[in-house]
Amino acid sequence: MSLTGRKITVGLTGGIACYKIPYLIRSLIHEGCEVRVVMTEAATKFITPLTLETVSRNPVATDLFPTHEFVATRHIDMAGWPDLVLIAPATANFIGKIASGISDDLLTTVVCASPRPIMIAPAMNTQMWVNPITQQNAGRLREFGYLFIGPEEGEMAEPGHVGTGRMSEPDQILAAIKTFLKKSKKKSADR
Repeated sequence: MSLTGRKITVGLTGGIACYKIPYLIRSLIHEGCEVRVVMTEAATKFITPLTLETVSRNPVATDLFPTHEFVATRHIDMAGWPDLVLIAPATANFIGKIASGISDDLLTTVVCASPRPIMIAPAMNTQMWVNPITQQNAGRLREFGYLFIGPEEGEMAEPGHVGTGRMSEPDQILAAIKTFLKKSKKKSADR
């Protein structure tokens, strides 16, 4: 299934798995998507906005209140633009914030205001993922209809550590997006 004409917002939070996202964005564009990127401040420590602007072919949004731009209700416009919002990588901190309704930066505000489906690709240390609070937060989001892809079991960032918490690979995330959008298109056609 081609994704031609589909609009995807990719939100990055602060995790080492940010390095995989240019590959995912490139694949989405190859499939015909228009991609816009929103990053948390922590995400900019792992990968630069310039890299993501280059691969997405769009400006990257990082600040809720940028100094030299008119912003007014930008977060509302950004929330309504895509067909799907993908958060990848999604940290335990970010999952906890949105499960609690906290909107204290551009990405959490966009997610809070979004009427669109939201897919989350968690990425964190195994102990952070299995923490009962993280599991409760993820469970709460699933109850609210948020979609999850992963995390997977595999080699983690810390040397010699293998466990669950690794972000799904870009091709797995792309396949999940295609499957979801195909189902949502079919549901729309059946109505």
